[in-house]
Amino acid sequence: MLDLEDQSLLSVTDLHISFGDKEVIKGISYTLNKNEILGIVGESGSGKSVSSLALMGLLPPKISKITAGKITYNNQDITHLESKGFQSIRGRKIAMIFQEPMSSLNPSMRCGKQVEEILKQHTKLSKSKLKAEVLKLFEQVKLPNPERVYKAYPHEISGGQKQRVMIAMAISCKPDVLIADEPTTALDVTVQEEIILLLKDLQQQTKMSILFITHDLSLISQIADRVLVMYKGNIVEQNTAKAIFNNPQHKYTKALIASRPSLNVRLKRLPTVSSILNEDDLSEEFTAQDRQNHHDALYSNPPLLQVVNVEKEYLSKTGLFGKTESFKAVNNVSFNVYEGETLGLVGESGCGKSTLGNAILNLDKATAGKILYKGTDITKLSASEMVGFRKEIQIIFQDPYSSLNPRKSVGETIMEPMLVHKLYATKEACKVKTLELLERVGLDKTAFNRYPHEFSGGQRQRIGIARTIALQPKLIVCDESVSALDISVQAQVLNLLNELKENFGFTYIFISHDLAVVKYMSDQLLVMNKGKIEEINDADTIYRNPKKPYTKALINAIPKGI
Repeated sequence: MLDLEDQSLLSVTDLHISFGDKEVIKGISYTLNKNEILGIVGESGSGKSVSSLALMGLLPPKISKITAGKITYNNQDITHLESKGFQSIRGRKIAMIFQEPMSSLNPSMRCGKQVEEILKQHTKLSKSKLKAEVLKLFEQVKLPNPERVYKAYPHEISGGQKQRVMIAMAISCKPDVLIADEPTTALDVTVQEEIILLLKDLQQQTKMSILFITHDLSLISQIADRVLVMYKGNIVEQNTAKAIFNNPQHKYTKALIASRPSLNVRLKRLPTVSSILNEDDLSEEFTAQDRQNHHDALYSNPPLLQVVNVEKEYLSKTGLFGKTESFKAVNNVSFNVYEGETLGLVGESGCGKSTLGNAILNLDKATAGKILYKGTDITKLSASEMVGFRKEIQIIFQDPYSSLNPRKSVGETIMEPMLVHKLYATKEACKVKTLELLERVGLDKTAFNRYPHEFSGGQRQRIGIARTIALQPKLIVCDESVSALDISVQAQVLNLLNELKENFGFTYIFISHDLAVVKYMSDQLLVMNKGKIEEINDADTIYRNPKKPYTKALINAIPKGI
């Protein structure tokens, strides 16, 4: 065990933080040691991000304040340091990687120039040496073709590459402390694993200390030396990563671990943090025989949707007078979807799964092949025929906040498709149905007159689901619809989707990069790679016995804990 007196680099003592009259951090204490990776785990609202912003003096000044306690960095009290005082620390001594690289990077600036800006501010490197230093950093974070990334805009590189640019920016001034706030949440499992290995590698090279914040205990067990578990503004448990994962002491920690879909046992309903804390028994197993009986009934009927040799090709020009090049995002894909089935569609970013989903929805027409819905080729529908089709097939998006109109109340948002498709005779009848739907997705009637920004991520996803099912569709495409949610909220939403499927007879195409979630939800599983189907079979069979190296790599990258 480290000698805390000698090794302490950053310490937080009895810290209290309030937003207005509400206390959100309730007296937390911990130490970050030199050359250590400390994990902070907890759900949204637990206070993990707020407490980390306080370390960098980034709390919103007019609405929040530190009411008690002390933050010490390198034996210097920085609790109430003025903004000017923080300028010499922020970026140089304590740096941060944020959760969403797309919104953290400037979309109008080339990636290389954005890293150069940090170096200009904190170092005395000459203009000629700046680029060389940036390219060196890009090599250090293992970016392929650093010259290309240097000249590229953020939208021209993948999510994993954007996150590497953010890491390069954060380590550019060789900080003592790196705060990584949910740095892998929306990334593929394979890219997530790469980022975790990269951070561990960088930490070993530079001996910097890392504060790694996440809601995923399995993930944190792969990187952290010690772990703090936060719940409602308190630290409820802290220990080594191994001890916390293998022998959790606090009920909340046990609940967090149990909320993730098991890869070995299939339960009819996933346990959630609240159900475990309330000791509700949700452990009824969906046995292999239950599954077989379900599939025998399911696949004895004709398919609801047939995708036949579908291709989606994009054309792009290199330069003003350059040659036109073609790229097949979806390449000769065929499969069937049966009524009442959940078909899982899994693969890394760029594999073509969302493009295929958009082609099925007829939002981005296929360039070749047929898509037969109830025997009709939807790629040949006229504009008027499409109106009827839109009622039949709907989508639940990944980010409910950007897919909901911030200027419309929740009630107006859910009623809108009902009014467009004239489902009910009067507006009052639409309102009655909307209130019923809100209740059905676990929200109370007061949500009707409120706006999207007033709700949490999980609640917004429920609003999105209510809007989708308002038209009583037959087929719903769930496009990464739980990937940005906390594990416990994710469990609640997955339970809700399964419950709605049973009650309304929905059919799902469930698109995700998280194989653990897709396996839990799916009857059949379709694995995509570079626009093609790599493997298709029963979800449990694929997980138990993957045939292709690509599928094996996806399964091996799932965080499984210590």
